[in-house]
Amino acid sequence: MSATALGRVANDRRLKARRLGIESQHEALVLMHRDCPVCRSEGFSARSRVELRAGDRSALATLYQVTSDIVAPNEAGLSEAAWRSLGISEGAMIAVHHPQPLSSLGAVRSKLYGHCLSLDQLRTIIGDVVEERYSDVELATFISAFAAQPFSVHEATALTRAMLEAGEQLAWPSQLVLDKHCVGGLPANRTTPIVVAIVAAAGLMIPKTSSRAITSPAGTADTMETMAPVELDLGAMRSVVEREGGCLVWGGSVRLSPADDIIIRVERAIDVDAEAQLIASVLSKKLAAGSTHVLLDLPFGPTAKVRSLQEGTRLSSNLSAVAREFGLIVKPILTDGSQPVGNGIGPSLEGRDVLAVLRNEVWAPQDLRSRAVTLAGALLEMGGAASIGGGEERASALLADGRALAKFMAICTAQGGFREPQTAGYTQVVHASHDGEVRNLDNRLMAKVAKLAGAPQAKAAGLDLHVKLGQRVVRDQPLFTIHGETEGEIAYARTFADASSDMLSVARL
Repeated sequence: MSATALGRVANDRRLKARRLGIESQHEALVLMHRDCPVCRSEGFSARSRVELRAGDRSALATLYQVTSDIVAPNEAGLSEAAWRSLGISEGAMIAVHHPQPLSSLGAVRSKLYGHCLSLDQLRTIIGDVVEERYSDVELATFISAFAAQPFSVHEATALTRAMLEAGEQLAWPSQLVLDKHCVGGLPANRTTPIVVAIVAAAGLMIPKTSSRAITSPAGTADTMETMAPVELDLGAMRSVVEREGGCLVWGGSVRLSPADDIIIRVERAIDVDAEAQLIASVLSKKLAAGSTHVLLDLPFGPTAKVRSLQEGTRLSSNLSAVAREFGLIVKPILTDGSQPVGNGIGPSLEGRDVLAVLRNEVWAPQDLRSRAVTLAGALLEMGGAASIGGGEERASALLADGRALAKFMAICTAQGGFREPQTAGYTQVVHASHDGEVRNLDNRLMAKVAKLAGAPQAKAAGLDLHVKLGQRVVRDQPLFTIHGETEGEIAYARTFADASSDMLSVARL
């Protein structure tokens, strides 16, 4: 390229866009040559944050510099996330320049040093998050700052309001709109599809939006996606609810709390879920979905997210306190979180268990059925569809006579069609090495094995548990089966399981 041409590029800060096909999940990346005149004139260095602009669309991206010929000095190589954000075609000219400074980072630094953030500060931060002006590193700092500081009802309320205001908000003709949420941390606790089916079969409205996995091997949306489409827009979601009284969709597709889905992405990577952000995540989505009455399932146990009854009681109190600020009626229920609920851990395996309960299969996990009936019964009582104390009996009847299954299938059809969960291509059974009694099941370690096997990205991957606490076993009896889509992931998960003696211990008698 001639010196004159290089000068022109430097003056207008424009480069030819080149699609490199790099998958970086949601993070926008741009590759530019070290000798690029724009890099040199702007003073860009590796890992700089730069703003890309094409027409009326822009994206913030992390810059990587190269010395090879993968991109020419007059080109900008874009990752798939950056390409999608700009909506351009190959060879389009894009402008590259320094972004406006993020003033909201000052508030994040203030939080790091122990100061509570105001509503205005949080509105500014959340606004920048939604516009994807924060890098993953900056988001991780924001999340970690909350995790390291004491909980404040006032601050959690402000965070909830900021997240609520940043997205769409639904309104329904009914004055009674039910919802249910579990705070997580308990593998295989996939009660939501069963509860929604029972409650909708009783004639109540329950428009359920769910998250994908944060730190677990499967979220409700991941499991539901193995049986029906979950990425519905607002119009489609409203149509399903008007037709069937309920739905089971991914909250990210309807943008009810868009900041939450961005924050969850980083929470998953750093395995952190701060209490204030957990509460804001739950309540902002419930409020945005137009819910008026929400049942909250709070499992507690030594290896659950909530470790003790005392911690669960405190979380219950804090959730209720923030909900009251918005006039939302919530009913927290503290439940047993000492071991997984159901057998399968992973999207398809959990979907299989859900269907077994709905179909009243003789082999269906009875602990999953019992918990779902308890939670559905409480919602039926909240919604006036059962007398106080009579909710479980009505919920059990709706499940036993097939009305819940029929409603679930109708919801799946309305969302785009039902399908059976897929099965993994590879499995490996782990057997008991001696006779004894199951004395310990570590939720976190079992979840880790399921994730190492490929869940939730690989829908059929995970762990299938064959025993429960207190159960007697004999030598060579199957304890669990690892499911995976590749032999390598199966071996990786098995190696970790073998090294984790506390994951599932069998005491000799």
